Amino acid sequence: MSDSSQLPQFHVVGFSGHRQIAEPAKIAAAIRNVLAELKTEAPGEWIALSSIAAGCDTLFARAAIESRVAWQAVLPLTPGEFSKDFSAAEWRVAEGLLAEAEQVRVTSEAGAREEAYLDAGIETVHESDVLLAVWNGEPARGKGGTADVIDYARELGRPIVIIDATTAQMRRENWSAFTPHDENLTHFNHMPAAPTRSPGAANPFGAPTTMVELQRKADHAASRGAPHFRRLIASTVVLHVLATLVAAASLAFEWHAMILPWTKLLCLLGALGVALMLRAQGAHHHWVRCRLAAEFCRSALATWGLPRAAPLFAELDLPGLRQLTRSLQVLHRRTVGVQPVTMTEFKENYLRMRLDDQLNYYTHKLRKAEPLLGRLRFGFWAASLLAIACTAAYAMNRTWQMAELNSRIEQLVFYFLPISLPVIAAAFISLVSINDLPRRLARYREMQAVLGAARKQITHSQTWSSLERVVQRTERALLQEVLEWHSITSFAESH
Repeated sequence: MSDSSQLPQFHVVGFSGHRQIAEPAKIAAAIRNVLAELKTEAPGEWIALSSIAAGCDTLFARAAIESRVAWQAVLPLTPGEFSKDFSAAEWRVAEGLLAEAEQVRVTSEAGAREEAYLDAGIETVHESDVLLAVWNGEPARGKGGTADVIDYARELGRPIVIIDATTAQMRRENWSAFTPHDENLTHFNHMPAAPTRSPGAANPFGAPTTMVELQRKADHAASRGAPHFRRLIASTVVLHVLATLVAAASLAFEWHAMILPWTKLLCLLGALGVALMLRAQGAHHHWVRCRLAAEFCRSALATWGLPRAAPLFAELDLPGLRQLTRSLQVLHRRTVGVQPVTMTEFKENYLRMRLDDQLNYYTHKLRKAEPLLGRLRFGFWAASLLAIACTAAYAMNRTWQMAELNSRIEQLVFYFLPISLPVIAAAFISLVSINDLPRRLARYREMQAVLGAARKQITHSQTWSSLERVVQRTERALLQEVLEWHSITSFAESH
């Protein structure tokens, strides 16, 4: 398969270590050895993550840069406040390294210093696939020390590499938890390509081809899987209803043809076969993760032309898609501004290719869902009321012997319909649930309102800052809808 749709995988090695060490050169060599080992043990690219405190943090940052591992800095305080914990010479070294960082972010703008250091350590563990620590084996002297960070990583079950601060000996903990290959990202990368379309049709901001192709094939797979899945589930309901109708007809009309029990058996076996096929093929799980991947990529592509990478997935931590969102963030951060566009160009493309497209999508879905819900609800009420009427007629006729009826009418009204109509009514309600119609209708209307307001705000935005805020708010609303859908459909899968 071509690499044009292969999204790269990124692994993160976080770091924590002491400020004071006896033999810096020996520790630095041990850190480089660990980084070299990690690069050979997992495919993809490693990213180093640490603070830049004097001592081991500085050794780690320099070792990463020298080993051609991208380094990102997590600062516990703003640079101006953080520099107070350094001598003038130490801060000059830190500033030089920060200038080479791929990204610098601050975890705490204010608050107690020890708490800020602890927050930075916790953030490092959260972001990491592996924690590398230089530790003397002793408890932390203050809040946020290396021992605290290691304890937290152990609690979360993170793989840990510990370098002895005195001997530079290395040992690993919980290494069985390390997964060099991400199952979901590998699945997305190896899905068949989507049908061809005109070049650049959905890529006005020059995003990497890998992004565009992955979005297209995930969207294609999800679009093909969703109707198929719903039709299969609906078919189980229909088959059970048919089996019930056949059984009710046999009893009510005293039909004893040999074909009837076999017809009922085939309907029940067919319903069971469909259910087993859904479980065996994993159709539901495949559909859900493809739809999530497609929508995450769509949001990333929609913001690619902004002058700064939008932190769309910063607060999002779905275990199954963690590698995907990380890849999207890293690629966006590295390519932002490579092909800059004017604000006018971005607004025109975003309005036309994102907002108007989504508005048309929700309008189209609303127009389809409203009459469908109306028909299903009408079917439920008609079947329910007719069942009540037939049952009431039967009860009154049996109680007061009101009239002599034709035998066929009596069999139909008193025996067949009271059995079959409640089942038909239940089937209508089941189809409403299968298609998730009430929630979808409410969300379609809400999203129409949100996107309509966003369109007006974007049209009148005059600065990049105001435009960025509206775009990010809009994309988060769209992602929230996707995540809500994910929660509901994932719950449905467990049943």
